[in-house]
Amino acid sequence: MTEALQFFLISWLDLKLLGLVALGTFAGIYVGAIPGLSVTMAVSILISFTFAWDVYPALCLMVGIYMGGVYGGSRTAILLNIPGAPSAIATALDGYPLAQKGQAGEAIGLSTVMSFVGGFIGIGVLAVAAPFVSEFALTFQPRDYMLLAILGILLVGSLSGESLLKGVFAGALGLLIGAVGLDPLTAEERFTFGMVELWGGISFIAVMIGLFGVSEALTQLHYIDKAAVKQTIGRIVPSWRAVGKYLPLSLQTSSIGVIIGALPGTGGDIAALMAYDHAKRVTKKPEVPFGEGAAEGLVAPETANNAAVGGAFIPMLTLGIPGDAVTAIIIGAMFIHGLNPGPMLMIEQPQMFWFITGALVLANIFMLVFGLTGIRLFTKIVEMPRAVLIPLILLLSIVGAYAVNNSITDVYWMLLFGAFGYLLKTYGYQVGPVILGVILSRLIDENWRRAIISEQEDLGRLFMGILTSPLSLVLFGAVVFIFISQTPLWTGLRARFGTARARGDGV
Repeated sequence: MTEALQFFLISWLDLKLLGLVALGTFAGIYVGAIPGLSVTMAVSILISFTFAWDVYPALCLMVGIYMGGVYGGSRTAILLNIPGAPSAIATALDGYPLAQKGQAGEAIGLSTVMSFVGGFIGIGVLAVAAPFVSEFALTFQPRDYMLLAILGILLVGSLSGESLLKGVFAGALGLLIGAVGLDPLTAEERFTFGMVELWGGISFIAVMIGLFGVSEALTQLHYIDKAAVKQTIGRIVPSWRAVGKYLPLSLQTSSIGVIIGALPGTGGDIAALMAYDHAKRVTKKPEVPFGEGAAEGLVAPETANNAAVGGAFIPMLTLGIPGDAVTAIIIGAMFIHGLNPGPMLMIEQPQMFWFITGALVLANIFMLVFGLTGIRLFTKIVEMPRAVLIPLILLLSIVGAYAVNNSITDVYWMLLFGAFGYLLKTYGYQVGPVILGVILSRLIDENWRRAIISEQEDLGRLFMGILTSPLSLVLFGAVVFIFISQTPLWTGLRARFGTARARGDGV
């Protein structure tokens, strides 16, 4: 235990390592806040710069950028309705309405503190229960990943406003967009119409920036002469009472984040959306309706996506399996530096496990410190005249779309989907389910193929496998329940049951 503590504190006691964690976290926050400049991109670029470094400094910088970048996406999501990263999509649903009400500072402060709470819980689970969580993650079969993704698609009921039909349509449209390109199994063209440019598919980052950023700029043109909302910057750090109020919800959604983060191929974006849906279901009487500035709508996704960071490190360090794209790159960096992530790492070099855990805790603390500074300056963005703000949104959107692949084609797609998103909003459709469909399309496609091939292309055997596996059965039951609970039939049954119970109480 004493040795573990010594390794845990290495990055805390060495000024160089401490500075690298701080630098990485600071850079990650502002890289994550710029649409298109993803954490994955930043960490992958770092490998070439840190190739000749010692392993400790290299990991400190990467861990800091990872932790800061996941949080940073919430800044532009709240201020401009442009998620800096997919994991901040759910944050924009209630964060942006708060900024429109003049409460941007309060929203950023709450999201920062709750991100810290979620990150701390995720790292705590990594330190205490890594082997147990990784063993649970290994029990997931391809059919379970498929059911989990379908469960995510059904979350459109939480993102689609009052009309389930419109939400399902938007989610299905996202699945269709995500299917464009070469078939991952047979390499046959799908929805390419003979265009070579579509073989690689459509960048979901370009779709996300267009649907959120450009469509928002077009929407704001209707209010070009309207005065900007003045932000009330009072208490930025939420009170202990507020933190205590949302702590039970944050514990629940952090658990979701850790579990989803520990599943290979998932990540903070799915965790945040599932946490947002959970918050809607368990919060009976929010002070403000969800989608209009509910604090719970900020707490849930921000705790979940930061808790997913600790979750993603669990299979990486214990099994050598990356939890998401960033940990896949970090695994590559560890191999370059002569390490071998996996079960033998825990036996042969346990100091690396505790060193990374200590660096994560340190990065989480720096995220809190840096996240609560500069808020007054940041909130000035939404106080700009719309004649200045709209071109700024368009400029950020263009730079972000181009930066993904250095491709002008992605900029064209971004502008096209921006116009399309504007039409969707005009006719009462939400753009969130479209993005969700695009993100989950590949996960559903690949795991459906694996599941049906493993059952020798027999649907009956696949269905029996679902019914005979406890985990698959639970996921299948959740899919059925969520689907039924979003139909008018369920609403009618609940109303009838509530009326009957009220009569019984009256008697």
